[in-house]
Amino acid sequence: MNKGESEQLATSLEEAGCIPSETIEACDIVVINSCVVRQSAENRVVSKVKSLEPLRKLNPNAIITLAGCIVDSDTSKLKRRFPHVDLFMKPGEFSELLEIVRSKAPKHIETVSTHTTSPTAFVTIIQGCNNFCSYCIVPYRRGREKSRPLTEIHLQIENLASAGVKEVTLLGQNVDSYGHDLPDNPDLADLLYNLNSINGLDRIRFLTSHPKDMSQKLIDAVAGIDKVCEYISLPVQAGDDAILQAMGRGYTSDYYYELVKRIRAIIPNVAISTDVVVGFPGETEQQFQKTLELLSDLRFDSVHVAAYSPRAGTQAANELEDNIPSSEKKRRLRMVEDLQKKIATEKNSELQGKLVEILVEAKHKGKWQGRTKTGKLVFFNSDEDYLGQLVNVEIYKTSPWSFQGLFQ
Repeated sequence: MNKGESEQLATSLEEAGCIPSETIEACDIVVINSCVVRQSAENRVVSKVKSLEPLRKLNPNAIITLAGCIVDSDTSKLKRRFPHVDLFMKPGEFSELLEIVRSKAPKHIETVSTHTTSPTAFVTIIQGCNNFCSYCIVPYRRGREKSRPLTEIHLQIENLASAGVKEVTLLGQNVDSYGHDLPDNPDLADLLYNLNSINGLDRIRFLTSHPKDMSQKLIDAVAGIDKVCEYISLPVQAGDDAILQAMGRGYTSDYYYELVKRIRAIIPNVAISTDVVVGFPGETEQQFQKTLELLSDLRFDSVHVAAYSPRAGTQAANELEDNIPSSEKKRRLRMVEDLQKKIATEKNSELQGKLVEILVEAKHKGKWQGRTKTGKLVFFNSDEDYLGQLVNVEIYKTSPWSFQGLFQ
């Protein structure tokens, strides 16, 4: 979501007459768009902001802006902490900076149409979260759920498609909650059916889904709409019911097993990824083993694993002791990674020698790269320009993380 918002701001700045700078030292405007979902992320943000202090002396007129989830409604502490920063903008709220830039822009600058050099784009459809999982800081930084009107999203993606975008990823902290706060209560499935009609758009993805909110209507939509990719991000977080309850996730492991079984029965060849937190306060070895058992049973295409770290202000940080040693968290994290590497190696080997369709997204180290509809990353060699095209590639080498292919 932060990447999508950064792209949106960059486009707006260019439309206002700005051009990207090669170096920070040459910038008139610097924006740090922060993610603080984990403490390590916040630490990196703080370090980056402090590194900009010399710029204030080098260019006193530069506009230094801190945006994103580190900025809450009370900015007084941030102003005292970072006196060299000019503006503090909450997530996705860039209007103050844009007004300043537009007021300073030469009068001959005209607004230009949306420009893109990438065939893929992120589009936020809902901000905030109402779930308040006990370990998560997001609802406190991004607020409660607020959906964008369906017509507004349609128009944005129509414009992106006109500018050459072939694939959009619809974003939300809990994308499955889309529309419940809008008139007529459209849902994510309704939005997917609506966007399927946009000319020039080839693929639609969405993330992230919450298991307790994934409806049968949405599963059927993914199965039945040709432009929607057969890929679902479905964070489980833990395999033990007591830990799930302490996390405030709102479902049991049995419910999650049944949901995955239903998705796979209805959507052939679907790829499912998940997220896992290890070392949650009080998690015993037996409870951790239930997470490993779930991962082993359900055999996901990819698993994003993180060691629990307390976030000040969350329920878990306020009420639960962070009593799992760091060394034990790292051991559990490695066990999850090792298990998933084995599973991904086995699952991906099934594509050896198969022909797959990919959307070519970019060139990386001399090779074209793209993804299948199921999100598999594929590289191939060619001197021709295939950016933004759907091409067929025969897989000749597999690995846990990506594939090598021959253009057909």
